[in-house]
Amino acid sequence: MAKAMLRRHPCNAVPSTLPALPDDAVRLEVPLQAPAHRRAGAGLDGLAVSDVDRHERLTAMREGRLGSVHSWELVTAVDGPGTRLTTFLSGCPLQCLYCHNPDTLAMKDGQPVTSDELLTRIARYTAVFQATGGGITLSGGEVLMQPAFAARILRGAKELGIHTAIDTSGYLGAAASDALLDDVDLVLLDVKSGNPETYREVTGRELEPTLAFGRRLAARPEGPEVWIRFVLVPGLTDDVDNVEAVAAYATSLNEIRPETVTRVEVLPFHQMGRDKWDALGRDYRLAETEPPSVDLVDRVREQFRAHGLLTY
Repeated sequence: MAKAMLRRHPCNAVPSTLPALPDDAVRLEVPLQAPAHRRAGAGLDGLAVSDVDRHERLTAMREGRLGSVHSWELVTAVDGPGTRLTTFLSGCPLQCLYCHNPDTLAMKDGQPVTSDELLTRIARYTAVFQATGGGITLSGGEVLMQPAFAARILRGAKELGIHTAIDTSGYLGAAASDALLDDVDLVLLDVKSGNPETYREVTGRELEPTLAFGRRLAARPEGPEVWIRFVLVPGLTDDVDNVEAVAAYATSLNEIRPETVTRVEVLPFHQMGRDKWDALGRDYRLAETEPPSVDLVDRVREQFRAHGLLTY
């Protein structure tokens, strides 16, 4: 695939000259205003897919030697600082109404990739990460559906001296061991609602596990750093009190450990994933929902800023 030039981002500036990339690198150009949530990669180009029988596969997945992977991509301006190699794992316990990647929801729909294969791929980009202040991000789906595989990848990346991030709803936070979290530098925590009823409507699940996971992160003396992500959907998550509850929660984490939450990202809803829902034959309830207006986005961001939170 031809390599596209990286765009500059005001918070994650990229040097004009980057180290050479492997010939089969998947470099996607990211518009500066593109929403950063629930974005699938460009496939498994360059990653070897393992051919194993069902029993061997289940054993290897339990041990973390094998993961179900949807795709990967190399991007900047999203998923953490610098240039990131973001790997999208398959499987998610939530059923978000606005999910941009419904093709990642079922773990069975991913492809088997060994941890050794993925770490070999990651190692090839070490110079790029060093030059841009980047690293790896494990996303999904839900990364904590596969905690053993994630732990192996994170440990291997740290042994290579690479910055690590996970993008998670936090709903399965109890599945993340302390050892796994020791190897995470940044958590992109998707707080989909501050109101339990709204959270249940958006995801089909309960809010408390997400809140508990954030508190657990804040209680860790050595981090990790947390970026709160909030998807703004008109008529669904835009209620003033709902936003205020998310802002108050983010503030409460900083009261547990100062500077736990270093950034809030308000992500405007979009319709870019609608075709995937149609292709999968799934009922897309937000088909008539419009993206939020500029004024609405500004109002919500100002609510977070009023709490002293750095907000984008």
